[in-house]
Amino acid sequence: MPNSILSTLDDRYTVIQQNQDHRSPYCTLQWRQGQLLVRPLGQVKQPYLPSLDHKQHLVECLKYSSIKLVRIDPKLGEAKLRFWADACKQASKPIYLRIPTNEKVPQSKVLLKRLIDISVALMLLLIISPVMFGLQLLMRFYSPGPIFEQEWHIGERGRLFKVLKFRTTVANDKTQIDSTRSYKSNAGDREDEHQFTSLGRFMLRYGLHNLPLLLNVVRGEMSLIGPRYWTLAEAVRLNLEAQRQLNKLPGITGLWQEGTETKLLQLDSQIM
Repeated sequence: MPNSILSTLDDRYTVIQQNQDHRSPYCTLQWRQGQLLVRPLGQVKQPYLPSLDHKQHLVECLKYSSIKLVRIDPKLGEAKLRFWADACKQASKPIYLRIPTNEKVPQSKVLLKRLIDISVALMLLLIISPVMFGLQLLMRFYSPGPIFEQEWHIGERGRLFKVLKFRTTVANDKTQIDSTRSYKSNAGDREDEHQFTSLGRFMLRYGLHNLPLLLNVVRGEMSLIGPRYWTLAEAVRLNLEAQRQLNKLPGITGLWQEGTETKLLQLDSQIM
């Protein structure tokens, strides 16, 4: 990475974004105490990052900068959020949605709950490991391709993470890179039913495709018991008040509640 670019990534250096690729800029950047804030277009002064439409350039700049985390505005839309989330994942930088905060829970309760979650999840993984291993063997025999489907979801305090589930559809180029299809419900009902494999239908019927979610619990991205987890596509459609739900650690047992669909509203122009 050229030193001339890296030297511009400094907490005290801000300039108006330049458009060297002759493309219309879609966001402004604001550098604040090691955090990179990605916001809709405005007149905010910002650190310079070249080629925001070129993922590999963005990955390199994020990777070799002193950025600790990225906060991105949901108003940028699902496509841009997914683009930045993929870049941050490759650069090993955490990325969060900029959402309203809730009251803080005592740290002692958080640590105790996390300890219980991890302990129980590890025990369950040990018990069901033969089942998971058997499903992986069947998938390799009857449905060659990637074992897991991964889709961006919103975790605690708006952090983006990828949910792990056993693949239930026919493998193709799209599923090998990232499963971006939407779910109709937490139970795993999918819109592309005609692409289900026979093994996939069996796993969906008994919920076996959800077993890898225990790995998300072990990694601290989910809890065993908690509110439903929102997909990235759903999160960008929540109104300002409903976004407060995204502060909570989602749980495997989180179920759809009545009236959920009424909360899926387009963000108004006054958000943030």
